[in-house]
Amino acid sequence: MDFNVKKLASDAGVFFTRAVQFTEEKLGQAEKTELDAHLENLISRGDSTKNWTEKILRQSEVLLQPNPIDHTGARIEEFIYDKLDKKIPSRTTNAELLGQYMLDAAAEFGPETPYGKTLITVGEYQKRLGGAEREFLHTTTMNFFTPLRNFLEGDWRTISKERKLLENRRLDLDICKARLKKAKQAEAKAAAAPDFQETRPRNYVLSASASALLSEEVDKAEHELRVAQTEFDRQAEVTRLLLEGISSTHLNHLRCLQDFAEAQATYYAQCHHYMQDLQRELSRCVNSIGAPNSSAAVCPNPVSSAFLSGPPPTGAAVSSTSSSAGQKPKTLTMEQSQLPVTGARKAKVLYDYDAHDTSELSLLADELITVYTVPGMDPDWLVGERGNDKGKVPVTYLELLS
Repeated sequence: MDFNVKKLASDAGVFFTRAVQFTEEKLGQAEKTELDAHLENLISRGDSTKNWTEKILRQSEVLLQPNPIDHTGARIEEFIYDKLDKKIPSRTTNAELLGQYMLDAAAEFGPETPYGKTLITVGEYQKRLGGAEREFLHTTTMNFFTPLRNFLEGDWRTISKERKLLENRRLDLDICKARLKKAKQAEAKAAAAPDFQETRPRNYVLSASASALLSEEVDKAEHELRVAQTEFDRQAEVTRLLLEGISSTHLNHLRCLQDFAEAQATYYAQCHHYMQDLQRELSRCVNSIGAPNSSAAVCPNPVSSAFLSGPPPTGAAVSSTSSSAGQKPKTLTMEQSQLPVTGARKAKVLYDYDAHDTSELSLLADELITVYTVPGMDPDWLVGERGNDKGKVPVTYLELLS
């Protein structure tokens, strides 16, 4: 118990002297040992890496989990499962939940009704979108969030601990320098004005004893300074080696960014593919009902600005006024464009389209191609030709010209 009290008193004394030294440095009343320029640059670079990593990680989490309450709950759940050393269960995404609601609504309204069939179709694709989102979140968490978080909670904590220790070593070094300076000043003052006028032997002995004590104090201060300088140099080297590892951290984060971008590209490509398939399914829904004039009320037009480059041109439909005036229409309506095409016709491409396989033809918006149909072909598709290239093209992406 006595040892602990002494250690506590010693630690308190060290803390107090460091606090005094730090305060005097801030007030300009004490000299401060400056770090070398290379180490200062490494410290500045490390601070920038830590700050920007925190911002990127935080904003990425907000991007993928916009609701702050859900985000906080997810982090708490991850923390609990991490402490229990258990695998985090996969959470249902909002798109999957929406799809399930649509399927439940279809079961209540009747799966054989037009509305029920459409609900089932859209609901199934919403669940597919949700599954793609869940996979994207899992991949991003493993390949992007986890490495960045490990740096902040692991490597950077170690660097911060060593930097704090380096600062303490620097304060101890400056304290030793100040102590040695004061001891030398006292010794010089005593040597410059010796008390030779005192003739009594007792005073002479006392004067010589004080001089010896001052000399001993200088020797002790010099020894403490050498020890403090050695510890400071050793700690500066340790800190420098850790901070130089930031370059490896940058390379690791670079690979994480590449994985994140690749996961994003895969996710959005899947979503685009699912929405194109949903578009075809809804087009078949319109054709199977056989009522194109009322299709908007039964099965909505699947072409939307959510996944196309822009709204359909205003000239895609022919007004009844221009027809009644005897003017020959130049384009056909969207419903007429889905009817079988007899013979080769010119068509204008409305939107960009990427072929899914070798049997299809990729399209660019505003280009002109030749289209025609063949017996037994799906009414949602036409054969398109552009020079020597030929393949299937979706009707909804075309504007047939007369």
